[in-house]
Amino acid sequence: MATGYAELLRTRHAARLLMGTLVGRLPNATASLAVVLFVRAEGGSYVLAGALAAVYAICMAIGQPLLGRAVDLYGQPRVMLPAAVLSALGMALLAAVGLEPLWLAIAAAAIAGFFTPPLEGGLRALWPGVLQRSDQVHAAYALDAVAQEVMFAVGPLLVTLGVAAWSAGAALLVINAVGVLGALSVVVSKPSRQWRSGPREAHWLGALRSAGLLVLIGAFFFVGLALGSIEVAAVAYADQRGGGMVSSYLLSALGSGALVGGLVYGAREWPGRPEGRLRLLIALLALGYLPLVLVPGVAAMTALTGVAGLFLAPALACAFVVVDRHAPKGTVTEAFSWLVTTFGVGAAAGASAAGPAVEGGGAVAGFSVAAAAGIAALLVLLSTKRFLRDPVQRTAGAAPAENDRNGAVEPGFRAGHQA
Repeated sequence: MATGYAELLRTRHAARLLMGTLVGRLPNATASLAVVLFVRAEGGSYVLAGALAAVYAICMAIGQPLLGRAVDLYGQPRVMLPAAVLSALGMALLAAVGLEPLWLAIAAAAIAGFFTPPLEGGLRALWPGVLQRSDQVHAAYALDAVAQEVMFAVGPLLVTLGVAAWSAGAALLVINAVGVLGALSVVVSKPSRQWRSGPREAHWLGALRSAGLLVLIGAFFFVGLALGSIEVAAVAYADQRGGGMVSSYLLSALGSGALVGGLVYGAREWPGRPEGRLRLLIALLALGYLPLVLVPGVAAMTALTGVAGLFLAPALACAFVVVDRHAPKGTVTEAFSWLVTTFGVGAAAGASAAGPAVEGGGAVAGFSVAAAAGIAALLVLLSTKRFLRDPVQRTAGAAPAENDRNGAVEPGFRAGHQA
């Protein structure tokens, strides 16, 4: 397992692109917590803190696919770096003005969210041109999903340490400055500068004209909903079990399970069509959520959440491959961005849905929302199998010209290769 990942990371540019993307995405991984801590430090209420965090999240959900489409049209450096700078300036404005006047604070959060650069989709568009074989690209998708788990675990810790060492406003500035440096590291790299999307058909729907992509968006909305509801249900479970660190145990186990599952999944090449494999992975993911409604003791519940997380990273990695196969020609970054956006919107919806459920029925009801969402994701995929039968024939993310000349990419393999 380690040998395969080591070989992948030794490939020229691979480690730099992965690390640069993770660092560049640090601001959006920590934004909700950073905004809440800043608002509270400024004397604002939790209601206001939640509202500003929601403004950021909603604007990011709107901006990601639009910026992804711009990347497909104009290339990565022309879009990614200006977007990263504007997003950081939005957070800097929030740190400078505080909460007065309120309309300016809201505008600052909106700017920061809307211009969050689509680095996640951009990296997945780059992999086929950087890596030499299709199995390495699939492993890179898995490693990317695993690295996200690490980032979302470490990011909040960094924000908390920054607030303790400096102030909430300073932490906001530093995290976003670091994010700009990460984006800069990516866009000045040779693969990013040379990457060009395939020629695209002019259509206002862009990537959304693919029925297969719409199916994936529908399914992963519910996967995101499940995760968002688990976060709320874990807090309710902890309250019922005496509070303390119990919710942290559950969420850490969930992330650890995803990390282990992603590493194992990406360490080998899987036979068969990825569409069928995705249905199986989502079925296993849904199955893992069902026992959570039993809410046993802390040790058993921690083990169950670890099992529930095992198939998340593999499902995401497999979904990236399927997106790559079904996105219309010339829309690969936009297509990946739509999946990311939908997943985030689903998580927000899950947190919103779990709140009333927990109020009415405790932790059991909260985890029931997650179980129902997992089943809904599976039903979406099972009821729409015909739309994922025949992938779009196209080259979504054209590899750099130098790779084509030197034969660095396996013959016949590009972002739209039939895996």
